[in-house]
Amino acid sequence: MNESKGERTDRETADQFDQRILDWYDDYAHGRIERRDFLNRVATVVAGGVAAETVLARLAPNYAWAQQVPANDPRIKTQRFGYDSPQGGGKIEGLIAWPADNKEKHPAVLVVHENRGLNPYIEDVARRLAVSGFLAFAPDALSPLGGYPGTDDEGRQMQAKRDPDQMREDFLAAAKVLRDHPASTGKVGVVGFCYGGGIANELAVRASDVIAAAVPFYGRQAAVSDAAKIKVPLLLHYAEMDQRVNEGWPAYEKALQEAKVNYTAHFYPKANHGFHNDTTPRYDKASAELAWTRTLEFFHKHLDG
Repeated sequence: MNESKGERTDRETADQFDQRILDWYDDYAHGRIERRDFLNRVATVVAGGVAAETVLARLAPNYAWAQQVPANDPRIKTQRFGYDSPQGGGKIEGLIAWPADNKEKHPAVLVVHENRGLNPYIEDVARRLAVSGFLAFAPDALSPLGGYPGTDDEGRQMQAKRDPDQMREDFLAAAKVLRDHPASTGKVGVVGFCYGGGIANELAVRASDVIAAAVPFYGRQAAVSDAAKIKVPLLLHYAEMDQRVNEGWPAYEKALQEAKVNYTAHFYPKANHGFHNDTTPRYDKASAELAWTRTLEFFHKHLDG
């Protein structure tokens, strides 16, 4: 199935799947198991290999579901935007979006994608932020390899080929470019999802002079020893069923408290990793909408004015 064509019109939900299958899919989506391993595991729950392939197709992204704000929405303006990342991948490109309200400057938000490049879901997140009054920039860490290839499976394989340290430098450079952009007020927030959630945590550690607020969605926590370096407010969103990411939370929370970091953490009941991504059955509408409302309120509080 071509993920970008949106052949599936039916929307399934996580409760229609065995939780073990959702957990295995998370392992597959993050490269901890191979496709064959995922299918073999699923075949122990459903009836055989053909059914296992069907399950995988049902869980694959359908990007037609993710378009909440069309690219030609009259409320916003968008363009492809490139910048230099000399310590990272060189020339990085992405999507920048801003309100079509004729204001000269807007508070800015850096949008950091998952472990598969700048797919249509993340582009839509940038447009959603623009509708809400922000200058939003979503870089594509796959730029040095030709950019997001059109499917998440290929995107994951490509992102795994990038040097992790260089990718971190790419997003740090993006934050600085966004701060200094002529349409930016200089107040910059960062929101990231999955891999991007980890980057949001890291930028809070490394770039408190650039970032004014950070919102990680189900992202790996920063090192406990680095918590004292965080000088910006955090809004952390976690999924109750996401054991892999959540296992690092108790130690991280203790470190944040000891360092007197301004943070708020929310755990969304029965939600799975990726619950904000509205392209797969792991999407949890109620949790996603609540988390997004909280995110916008948080950014307006810390970036406006």
